[in-house]
Amino acid sequence: MNETGPILIWGAGAIGGTLGAAFTRAGHAVAFVDTDVSHVSAINANGLRIAGPILQDTVRAPAFLPAAATGRFERIFLCVKAHHTRIAATALMPHLADGGCVISAQNGLNELTIAEIVGEQRTIGCFVNFGADYLEPGVVHYSGHGAVVIGELDGKRTSRIVGLHRLMQDFEPKAVLTDNIWGYLWGKMIYGALLFATALTDDAIADVFADRRYRPVLAAIGLEVGAVAKANGVRAEAFDGFDPCAFSPGSPIAATDRSFDEMVVHNRRSSKSHTGIWRDLAIRKRKTEVDAQIFPIVEIGQKLGVPTPLTARTVEIIHEIEDGKRRLVLSNLDELAEAMPSTPAGAR
Repeated sequence: MNETGPILIWGAGAIGGTLGAAFTRAGHAVAFVDTDVSHVSAINANGLRIAGPILQDTVRAPAFLPAAATGRFERIFLCVKAHHTRIAATALMPHLADGGCVISAQNGLNELTIAEIVGEQRTIGCFVNFGADYLEPGVVHYSGHGAVVIGELDGKRTSRIVGLHRLMQDFEPKAVLTDNIWGYLWGKMIYGALLFATALTDDAIADVFADRRYRPVLAAIGLEVGAVAKANGVRAEAFDGFDPCAFSPGSPIAATDRSFDEMVVHNRRSSKSHTGIWRDLAIRKRKTEVDAQIFPIVEIGQKLGVPTPLTARTVEIIHEIEDGKRRLVLSNLDELAEAMPSTPAGAR
């Protein structure tokens, strides 16, 4: 793989815009593809502006709508919302060079879908946990450092993955090269389920995690996902103060409480007070990634015989908010608690 060739960023929003700007600043040739006409036009007219406490800069790189994209690339970063993965991975195929790869810088288990389309050997696992938001056409807000991890799906240490790790260090010097990328992805699935629960309210992430009234139901959600991960043969990995072992079957309550305390500290350090999920619901008034990120946990749990009633109920409540049938209020967590089984998955 040519490590000096141009990089294609497919999806120039929060994650893709932040990564692409960093790669451009490091001297790499970058091109953006995005479906938002106004965003593409703004980038081409004025550059991509990165705002926020970490960095303030404007970078210049060409941007295209998918139908206007040209050329073939050995490194394509797929940075779209999880529910757009299949369409985007199919659309980028003509632009993937022989021997090239697609790096899934997304939330969820999207590598599974990408591998179906481009092939497992051309799919790279990527875990990102930095804070970023799309603000307006041509502007992305980079709000907080976070873990960045990359790895081959089969855990092998190849020259390709070593080169990609060096590239990721141009964005985050502490980027990790792992032989257990699925462990990180499933670790974030546990964390992600907790974040979806916080998005049922208008309260900040840290405030919800700090509220001890809701820790039992949040812990029960985490334990459900942890039980599915364990049944799936995955060893979940820790990141940014989040310890997935605290949500594994049989974990002591003290460990789970300690993990919540550490998540509170981590989230209070970030200027991003609410999740992208909350932004989709409260500000952008659009569908979230819940069906592509969280519902697969329910489906995998069913196949493995692990019940996930709280995760399923979270999905239902998110849908009701998306459809305008429910408001973003703290009492949604009280209602979610009513769905807690007498013996939750992973019960201690």
